[in-house]
Amino acid sequence: MKILVVNAGSSSLKYQLIDMETEKVLAKGGCERIGIEGSFLKAKGNGLEKVYEQAMPNHKVAIELVINALRDEGIGVIKSMEEIGAVGHRIVASGEYFKKTTLVTPEVLKTLEEKTFELAPLHNPAAATGLRACIEVMPKTPMALVFDTSFHATMPEKAYLYGIDYNDYKAYGVRRYGAHGTSHKFVSQEAAKYLGKKPEQLKIVTCHLGNGSSISAVDGGKCVDTSMGFTPLAGVLMGTRSGDIDASAVEFLARKKGLSHADAVTYLNKKCGVAGISGVSSDFRDLDDGAKKGNKRCELALDMFSYQTKKYVGAYAAAMGGLDCIVFTAGIGENSPNVREGVCENLEFLGVKFDKNENNLRVDGIHEISAKDSKVKVLVIPTNEELVIARETAALL
Repeated sequence: MKILVVNAGSSSLKYQLIDMETEKVLAKGGCERIGIEGSFLKAKGNGLEKVYEQAMPNHKVAIELVINALRDEGIGVIKSMEEIGAVGHRIVASGEYFKKTTLVTPEVLKTLEEKTFELAPLHNPAAATGLRACIEVMPKTPMALVFDTSFHATMPEKAYLYGIDYNDYKAYGVRRYGAHGTSHKFVSQEAAKYLGKKPEQLKIVTCHLGNGSSISAVDGGKCVDTSMGFTPLAGVLMGTRSGDIDASAVEFLARKKGLSHADAVTYLNKKCGVAGISGVSSDFRDLDDGAKKGNKRCELALDMFSYQTKKYVGAYAAAMGGLDCIVFTAGIGENSPNVREGVCENLEFLGVKFDKNENNLRVDGIHEISAKDSKVKVLVIPTNEELVIARETAALL
């Protein structure tokens, strides 16, 4: 079976076509500037790359272009749409309406659009637009919704509830949902394989560190806590997101700066994080360069990020009653030795022995950066969210 994985944004659409017998990526690419002048599709297949410069006024046209690219005489990998067994769609937020991967029906689509948009206003409406476009272009092909929040559905009440009136939680669904669940699931399972153990035997802290970052406690293969909250704004500071902050401080800042509630939320999402602290950039490569040149605010931003991540590692080790493995993944987790070292520094009391030489090496695939005699293993594992979406879709069918 071949599964098409779709990740739709407001003006973009990324895809991969995966052969589930071998789990090989047959083709992949992305449409950019949908609905904007200068739209194009960059597609790869058969070891070749091709750029299609074509007007894409909406996601339906973008999906049609993707299908044409998949059947292209040069880079195409299928002869007809019938070869696509199903489409798996990445959906950021499910609320409490969906706890697992779900096959799309009219009722499911209605719930998605009427109940979840306010939980992820930047992501879910765009994903639903891409979903409707796929249904229109491929009406007979099964569609599955794979939620970033599903892996976190195993959290107990004591972990996901906030200290608000319980009746308000029940009425409005205000609680911790988490994000990056497909990534946390993938790397925790890969860590278990690497260590030669079953997931049920391990206590793992997975650190998905990128422009958006979240840390999860995975005990016995199940998520028991995670750093992101009701929205992706919570947890450690990120590229432009503030991370955890006293709610009263938000009201104080809004009053001082003359911001409306909506403007205050935009401020916390777009103007803060390491970009706000450094005054330079949200890109950690720029922060590394700045710190090397003596920029103290760049250095401070990096130190804050590592320090806050370290606190979650320690807290989750305590919550699980032990720790067997720490996993780093995503753009920063996979590519920033300085951040990894900052997180693992002074964790000897937990059983972590860090190998600085291994940490500074670039290795394809899974890379062990802890000392051979370290009680707690520290691994760098490239994430593969698209493969998880494809697996979930195939399993559902």
